[in-house]
Amino acid sequence: MAASELYTKFARVWIPDPEEVWKSAELLKDYKPGDKVLLLHLEDGKDLEYRLDPKTKELPHLRNPDILVGENDLTALSYLHEPAVLHNLRVRFIDSKLIYTYCGIVLVAINPYEQLPIYGEDIINAYSGQNMGDMDPHIFAVAEEAYKQMARDERNQSIIVSGESGAGKTVSAKYAMRYFATVSGSASEANVEEKVLASNPIMESIGNAKTTRNDNSSRFGKYIEIGFDKRYRIIGANMRTYLLEKSRVVFQAEEERNYHIFYQLCASAKLPEFNMLRLGNANNFNYTKQGGSPMIEGVDDAKEMAHTRQACTLLGISDSYQMGIFRILAGILHLGNVGFTSRDSDSCTIPPKHEPLSIFCDLMGVDYDEMCHWLCHRKLATATETYIKPISKLQATNARDALAKHIYAKLFNWIVDHVNQALHSAVKQHSFIGVLDIYGFETFEINSFEQFCINYANEKLQQQFNMHVFKLEQEEYMKEQIPWTLIDFYDNQPCINLIESKLGILDLLDEECKMPKGTDDTWAQKLYNTHLNKCALFEKPRLSNKAFIIQHFADKVEYQCEGFLEKNKDTVFEEQIKVLKSSKFKMLPELFQDDEKAISPTSATSSGRTPLTRTPSKPTKGRPGQMAKEHKKTVGHQFRNSLHLLMETLNATTPHYVRCIKPNDFKFPFTFDEKRAVQQLRACGVLETIRISAAGFPSRWTYQEFFSRYRVLMKQKDVLSDRKQTCKNVLEKLILDKDKYQFGKTKIFFRAGQVAYLEKLRADKLRAACIRIQKTIRGWLLRKKYLRMRKAAITVQRYVRGHQARCYAKFLRRTKAATIIQKYWRMYTVRRRYKIRRTATIVLQSYLRGYLARNRYRKILREHKAVIIQKWVRGWLARTYYKRSMHAIIYLQCCFRRMMAKRELKKLKIEARSVERYKKLHIGMENKIMQLQRKVDEQNKDYKCLMEKLTNLEGIYNTETEKLRSDLERLQLSEEEARIATGRVLSLQEEIAKLRKDLEQTQSEKKSIEERADRYKQETEQLVSDLKEENSLLKQEKEALNHLIVEQAKEMTETMEKKLVEETKQLELDLNDERLRYQNLLNEFSRLEERYDDLKEEMTLMVNVPKPGHKRTDSTHSSNESEYTFSSEIAETEDIPSRTEEPSEKKVPLDMSLFLKLQKRVTELEQEKQVMQDELDRKEEQVLRSKAKEEERPQIRGAELEYESLKRQELESENKKLKNELNELRKALSEKSAPEMTAPGAPAYRVLMEQLTSVSEELDVRKEEVLILRSQLVSQKEAIQPKDDKNTMTDSTILLEDVQKMKDKGEIAQAYIGLKETNRLLESQLQSQKRSHENEAEALRGEIQSLKEENNRQQQLLAQNLQLPPEARIEASLQHEITRLTNENLYFEELYADDPEKYQSYRISLYKRMIDLMEQLEKQDKTVRKLKKQLKVFAKKIGELEVGQMENISPGQIIDEPIRPVNIPRKEKDFQGMLEYKKEDEQKLVKNLILELKPRGVAVNLIPGLPAYILFMCVRHADYLNDDQKVRSLLTSTINSIKKVLKKRGDDFETVSFWLSNTCRFLHCLKQYSGEEGFMKHNTSRQNEHCLTNFDLAEYRQVLSDLAIQIYQQLVRVLENILQPMIVSGMLEHETIQGVSGVKPTGLRKRTSSIADEGTYTLDSILRQLNSFHSVMCQHGMDPELIKQVVKQMFYIVGAVTLNNLLLRKDMCSWSKGMQIRYNVSQLEEWLRDKNLMNSGAKETLEPLIQAAQLLQVKKKTDDDAEAICSMCNALTTAQIVKVLNLYTPVNEFEERVSVSFIRTIQMRLRDRKDSPQLLMDAKHIFPVTFPFNPSSLALETIQIPASLGLGFISRV
Repeated sequence: MAASELYTKFARVWIPDPEEVWKSAELLKDYKPGDKVLLLHLEDGKDLEYRLDPKTKELPHLRNPDILVGENDLTALSYLHEPAVLHNLRVRFIDSKLIYTYCGIVLVAINPYEQLPIYGEDIINAYSGQNMGDMDPHIFAVAEEAYKQMARDERNQSIIVSGESGAGKTVSAKYAMRYFATVSGSASEANVEEKVLASNPIMESIGNAKTTRNDNSSRFGKYIEIGFDKRYRIIGANMRTYLLEKSRVVFQAEEERNYHIFYQLCASAKLPEFNMLRLGNANNFNYTKQGGSPMIEGVDDAKEMAHTRQACTLLGISDSYQMGIFRILAGILHLGNVGFTSRDSDSCTIPPKHEPLSIFCDLMGVDYDEMCHWLCHRKLATATETYIKPISKLQATNARDALAKHIYAKLFNWIVDHVNQALHSAVKQHSFIGVLDIYGFETFEINSFEQFCINYANEKLQQQFNMHVFKLEQEEYMKEQIPWTLIDFYDNQPCINLIESKLGILDLLDEECKMPKGTDDTWAQKLYNTHLNKCALFEKPRLSNKAFIIQHFADKVEYQCEGFLEKNKDTVFEEQIKVLKSSKFKMLPELFQDDEKAISPTSATSSGRTPLTRTPSKPTKGRPGQMAKEHKKTVGHQFRNSLHLLMETLNATTPHYVRCIKPNDFKFPFTFDEKRAVQQLRACGVLETIRISAAGFPSRWTYQEFFSRYRVLMKQKDVLSDRKQTCKNVLEKLILDKDKYQFGKTKIFFRAGQVAYLEKLRADKLRAACIRIQKTIRGWLLRKKYLRMRKAAITVQRYVRGHQARCYAKFLRRTKAATIIQKYWRMYTVRRRYKIRRTATIVLQSYLRGYLARNRYRKILREHKAVIIQKWVRGWLARTYYKRSMHAIIYLQCCFRRMMAKRELKKLKIEARSVERYKKLHIGMENKIMQLQRKVDEQNKDYKCLMEKLTNLEGIYNTETEKLRSDLERLQLSEEEARIATGRVLSLQEEIAKLRKDLEQTQSEKKSIEERADRYKQETEQLVSDLKEENSLLKQEKEALNHLIVEQAKEMTETMEKKLVEETKQLELDLNDERLRYQNLLNEFSRLEERYDDLKEEMTLMVNVPKPGHKRTDSTHSSNESEYTFSSEIAETEDIPSRTEEPSEKKVPLDMSLFLKLQKRVTELEQEKQVMQDELDRKEEQVLRSKAKEEERPQIRGAELEYESLKRQELESENKKLKNELNELRKALSEKSAPEMTAPGAPAYRVLMEQLTSVSEELDVRKEEVLILRSQLVSQKEAIQPKDDKNTMTDSTILLEDVQKMKDKGEIAQAYIGLKETNRLLESQLQSQKRSHENEAEALRGEIQSLKEENNRQQQLLAQNLQLPPEARIEASLQHEITRLTNENLYFEELYADDPEKYQSYRISLYKRMIDLMEQLEKQDKTVRKLKKQLKVFAKKIGELEVGQMENISPGQIIDEPIRPVNIPRKEKDFQGMLEYKKEDEQKLVKNLILELKPRGVAVNLIPGLPAYILFMCVRHADYLNDDQKVRSLLTSTINSIKKVLKKRGDDFETVSFWLSNTCRFLHCLKQYSGEEGFMKHNTSRQNEHCLTNFDLAEYRQVLSDLAIQIYQQLVRVLENILQPMIVSGMLEHETIQGVSGVKPTGLRKRTSSIADEGTYTLDSILRQLNSFHSVMCQHGMDPELIKQVVKQMFYIVGAVTLNNLLLRKDMCSWSKGMQIRYNVSQLEEWLRDKNLMNSGAKETLEPLIQAAQLLQVKKKTDDDAEAICSMCNALTTAQIVKVLNLYTPVNEFEERVSVSFIRTIQMRLRDRKDSPQLLMDAKHIFPVTFPFNPSSLALETIQIPASLGLGFISRV
């Protein structure tokens, strides 16, 4: 295409600028070939003449259309060049706040220097499983692509993160590892992913430091391999490090810091465990104060230290090793404070007892004198002898610093090794993903050996990157079968050869290091001689002979030769190392073991960084000197080897590139420096990628996308059914140069600039169409305006004429109205006079009639009261007669009953003769009581006599004292009267004098008062007038205040009402939050329960390994039953406290701390279980061994006898205890002998009964223990007798052997005597035991015989009772019981004749049993009455049924019907709505009704909820039988079986929905028939008869409610998994309205096509799936309220997933996409209307999505628009609104971007809004579910059980 077609007027171009790098301008004139100057108009308003280069005549770069600016992929730009890339990055970074951008296969990440909310777990979940091009650029997208390719291609992956210091490499690598840890999880329970993440804080503390460019700069490179197993779960990791900057340990530049770990130690120095380190402030140490900036703003080093120690603990570094690390680090700090003093120019010393050195030696465990000596001396070895030479102060200081660096490097390597050991896994690694965090290209004013190594590594990485990019381009062209030519790209192999080839820079450097007198100058001369003028990439500076220049791929770099040799040699004095190796501190020699074994992966430089290599060098068996030489490889050689190893690893993997860019050098947030950005873009290879892409066909479109975008450029005749041919025909017409495009198999490939040209044609076509549309619309609007004006004129005329007519009509109406008014007024006056007269007459009549009526009322009232008096008198007479007669009757009854009672008493006296004996025995006690009573009476009489005497004496004394008092008072009164009289006289005289003075004063005061009165009168008059005025003013103020009070009261009421409404809303929200929290805990508990079940199954499989020769029977069902029963018990016991503790806390959906605690508790329980299992195994082994030993040796009888004697002693003590309690009872009864105290119900009586019950229970227990002991004695006796013979045989053989061994006759004699004595002792013991056993056996035989007789007697009585009628059975059984008790009484009377205390306890127990029998008799009478009533009712019903059936049959039918031998059917029973089954059939019932039931057949053919009804009817029958064990077993089996079914088929929506509806129905049945009034009011009378009678199943209702919640949550997860793949495609990507949204050009990262292919989902797919869900739930009979909640949850998932993807996809944020979303939402709302679900709350869940779509479509320019957006988007958070505005992208040129100022305005208006800072909605959120009570109208007795269920073993009752 000719340049004149593109460089036309108004075309925009880029021109170079020294400040902004590139500046935008606009052409003011068309360019013509041959022009030397371009007339340009700059954006700042200036005009410029831009001169073209006369040699190259290159035109300035064209600017991309605005529609392409801000693209996610730089390769999507039509014009691919440096200014376009820079501008696109700037717009995304500054305007849209987007830090990530794709550049082909590279992810460009710009450091924002600000925390962004884009790395949460919700963002990770959003990117998980997505294609890389479908979402906005992100580090998570790169990580997901690597993870997906690893799983799909089964090839190892690498993520290469590079960039300058401060560009964000470490953070990017950290987020990539976090993504892998979150998405994949770990394959074991060791939490490997946590360990991988825990390695970051450790490595940052020891390897990161603050620099002028970055507060957390990584001063080393690392490559972390994250290992995965075959299921692609993390199993471990391995870390390799490169070039640790050791020089930072001893030197820091201004405003920089040492490694973080040193400052963390100093900040934690006050901890008690760090006292031994003797640390202090960081400014006290030479190695930490040089930078002058010991603090980092916003960083607490003490807290970071705690994090570091926590991470070390997690990685298995013990506390002792941690303290060892801290000792070494503290020793390095103290070593830096060691000072030297000069003796002369060649020697120096350390001051004696130098404190820093002594602390260093104490910490390191080395000898002070030895270390002091070798810090000031060194050893020189020659061929014949060695010399010890002192060194100067400068050399000593350098040696000290070298030692510190060497120790730190060794410690760094040791920590890395231990981290690798902690991350190592025993499981075989299947694949890995490597994350390379390595330094970028570096160039400073002074570049040394470190920069040389870094740039060398970047050359190698850039070469690998170029080859990979070229390979991908080649593969793409070959796949599409496009002819391609070799693309010329920069090959940096010559630069790499210059560095690493033979006689290269590194080779010459190593050779110079081997020379004895080699220096940096001689090495520089060799470089000049070898490469100058021979290699184009090597140059020599003009003004220096100690430097050289290398032309790298990024830029030229000048290196200073000074220090190269020393850093390459890496020299440390060997004697100092030997001193450290001889340390008593065990950890220190470990650090230097690799010096001897040569297995360290790391070596160090003296002042630079540490390169690492993984190639171990094997130790040779030669001479020590030779081994040292072989071991001592140079730093350059080691780095080259490690770099080759790294490149081999990267080449064996699929690489993914992340290039980190530092936007400015001042760490300002979201500030873009174009110069710095361009430097880094050139250095990191991004522009090289762009250049390679631009050299080929960078723009690539599928045929369908091209057709959709450029359909406007085609005519109708050009459109064919074949899209490919259509596109070919159109392109041939539009672009004449065929070299500008190529047709592939599936895509069209365009050269650079062609898409911009097509966009220009499209925009021109659309602009012409717009002009035509505008012309037509404007004409239509003007014509409409004319018609509107004409219509208005006609309307005005009509209204004027109407007004005139109305005025005339008004005059006529007024005339007529005046006449009518006169008429009515006259009528009114006459009617008024008439009414006055009429009312007066009526008043007179009313008063007269009232008088007469009152008289009549009084007469009636008197008569009525007389009648009442008569009534009460007659009633009283009747009642008195009735009471007298009743008293006489009751007296007669009492006499008769007394006579009958006496007769009965005689009978009882005859039967219970022992009672008289009992009285005789206690005659003495009664006499004593009577004597005591007499004594008490006598004492009372004496007391009364004494009291009478005392009262008489008191009376006499009182009379005498009163007389004396009266005399004394009389005398005192007379004396006082005399005194008063004398005083009066004196006082009267004084008063007369005072009155005279007062009279004079009053006269003078009278005058003054009269004068004052006059003045006061005048003042009061004036004051009254003033007060009147004030009063009027106060009245006015009062009225105003009253008005204000009324208004304030109204406002207060309004505010109170608002507050009340808000508080109620808040309470509802709190209730929902608590409910949600409880259900989340329940969900977590169910998950842990399932995990526990799985672990339990694994344990059973591991434990129950079939042994050889033994086969196990099938017991799967029983094991499952026990297992699930246990889990249900856990649910019942653990759910209740969790519910009670809920209101105490307020929290979001998932408490992470609680989850971790539960997880930790599960692991602890598993460990305890394993420990218990091991202990059980040990116990079993011990039992087996003890059995074997018992078989070998005789049983020791003495221990058993001691045990039996102890048991007897214990029984005797218990008997004594019981006797003491009985004595206490007797005392209590004797002290309180009042009848009311011993009556039934009294406290003493209750205490007595309680004590008697406890005594009887204790006696029963002791009897059982006695029987057990006796049986054991008998069995032991039988077991001892056969064993004695065997034991004697074995003993005799042993004795014979011992005798043979004995040689001394004296010893034999002594042994024989001892043997005889032992035999005698054993015989005596055996005889005594035999006698005791025989006595016990005889007693037991007697007891057995008596029990047999009693058993026979009871059987005879039972047979006799069965022959009697039912009424007589009760009396007979009572009679038999009485006779039995009398016999037993006689027996115990004889038995306890000698022991009255035992007899008394027996009598008390007998009375208790009699009371129990009486209570049983009363209960049986009640049940008999109840059963008789029920029998009568049933007989009546049966009679009615028989009569009804007989009436229906005619006599003729009975006679004419032939008699045939057929089966006569049984009449239909009146069923009670119960199902009976046998206990052994319970498992069969559960199996057929739950485990093997197919929901589809039940839902289609049978009653909804039939299994629930059947189960409840079975529960009813168990309740009817009062069998609590059966009820508990059935409910537990039901719950466990439902859990088992859901665990097995939990991903099937039909199964989960079916059991959710049945569980809810079962729960409703338990409520409906519980018998509670709140539930019974919904039932019919027949249903109320079916209520449960014996058991309260409220606890099981709670368990079922929890089970229903778990099933509901599982249902939500199932439908979420089904809907998840459909939502994004159907709601966002699919064009429901065709042609509204045009497809924009995309880059290398292709997005999913929005055109509906055969395999993609559409909105119809979502609606069909919703219909399927709804129909299934309706078929299963699910409650309507529950269906509404499920639908609400489904719509929330749809809205949340759609909105989350919209917020993460820039290409979806456009006006046309907003229109598509609103249309899709309207279709969903229409579906809700069709299903009558508009009131379910589902529409409200879509409100955020609706508002986001409206936000995309509204105007976004003015302040009014901002106000409208703020009021409209109340369901969106501030972060979401700002994100949508930032992502808004015009699809067509007619749309405008949102300005930055408008977004700032929105943020200012929303700054006071208190909402969540979270960007994405929680798509996993589940609303709290409720189960409103829904009673069933179905009668239980009408339910039929179909044969298809296989429940023939149960029967209806």
